[in-house]
Amino acid sequence: MELESVKRYLEKGGGGDDDKNKSTMEEMPTKFFERFIMQGLRVDLSEPGRVICSMKVPPRLLNAGNFMHGGATATLVDLVGSAAIFTVGAPSVGVSVEINVSYLDAAFGGEEIEIEAKVLRVGKAVAVVSVELRKKDTGKIVAQGRHTKYLAISSKM
Repeated sequence: MELESVKRYLEKGGGGDDDKNKSTMEEMPTKFFERFIMQGLRVDLSEPGRVICSMKVPPRLLNAGNFMHGGATATLVDLVGSAAIFTVGAPSVGVSVEINVSYLDAAFGGEEIEIEAKVLRVGKAVAVVSVELRKKDTGKIVAQGRHTKYLAISSKM
């Protein structure tokens, strides 16, 4: 997958008509969940093996404590990590084998966060990526994650 395709994939959850990052509805998948989590996500850097995104934590992703829900954090580890795997030419989407997230601090509503995904390994059948979420203004780590994916091997039949 080319770098521009990765950027479009991550930014497909764009907001209203005035959002400069909004993709057209025809390019967006019918899946609600990805759009719900990624709406407002901006790609700041996309290079082979590394993706950096940023977003303001929206009210829809807050838990009862008024900070970013752990499930939203884990989903960002999954989605941004998967995008980083694509930047090195992984042949397929694959499926998650393991996602591990260590929650280290809280990100509150309206706070700007940065999500950085780095590919650790892409083999024939397995890919591993490390993802870090941090507060953009201080660099303080909010969460660290590791995502392992099984890459479907194409049949020779």
